[in-house]
Amino acid sequence: MKPGFGDLPAGYDAYENSKIVILPVPYDGTATWIKGADKGPAAIVEASWNMYLYDTETDSEVYKRGIYTDAPVRVKKSPELMIDAVRERVAGHIRAGKFVVTLGGEHSVSIGAVRAHARFHDNICVLQLDAHADLQDEFNGSRYNHACTLARVRESCPIVQVGVRSMDAAERKAAERGRIFYADEIATGGSWMGKAIEQLSEAVYITVDVDVFDISIMPATGTPEPGGLLWYDVLDLLRKVAGTKKIVGFDVVELCPNEFSKPYDFTAAKLVYKMLSYIFKENR
Repeated sequence: MKPGFGDLPAGYDAYENSKIVILPVPYDGTATWIKGADKGPAAIVEASWNMYLYDTETDSEVYKRGIYTDAPVRVKKSPELMIDAVRERVAGHIRAGKFVVTLGGEHSVSIGAVRAHARFHDNICVLQLDAHADLQDEFNGSRYNHACTLARVRESCPIVQVGVRSMDAAERKAAERGRIFYADEIATGGSWMGKAIEQLSEAVYITVDVDVFDISIMPATGTPEPGGLLWYDVLDLLRKVAGTKKIVGFDVVELCPNEFSKPYDFTAAKLVYKMLSYIFKENR
């Protein structure tokens, strides 16, 4: 793994000079199909060294805010222990005034990150971009399986779900009408994006499972689903949220890298940098 996110000029990756912290969490303990998401954070960091640091769309160089890459959170035992470790690490960085980006790993890593942010921000909600609802109360004998992530997150704060196209029948009953936007509905156009943003509170934490993207541009994930969103669909939503709400943190999870398919690693790395560029756009 390269030493940190992005091939940054000297000094911009030092903790004391950085507003942004990248926190890798290489955990894959409850994955139920294709294993390998534990290798996702390292693949994203390595791919990020091939990015230009100037973003044409925002006419900005967000790396000048400083991007520090923390040591990975390595917990190989229960998801509960991993979640606690992530929560404490993220909380420490928030106390230090940092903006934290968590890189998974499977989606359950998001539980700890959300719990940390919920301690510091009132009126917070979570915007989930995902192919799956992840609303099961228990799966394979665990309430902290990756299929239960948003059920646990919803215990801390409200959620809005975008891009969902796969769920159990019980999850359909658990989903909140008006706060879940299915991929087939999105595909028909309409005013779904404005309605989704209207449901968000002022402070927003975003969790992006890369399987929200259509399988044609992001097959490198542990639970791929056809019929997802395309690159500019996702960017359009993220740009509008960043322009109207206070994004307090985010994560990108579930990349399952393949050594012969580096473009997918780069897509995830570019997504991280685009999100940071929107959030820290110089005129905001």
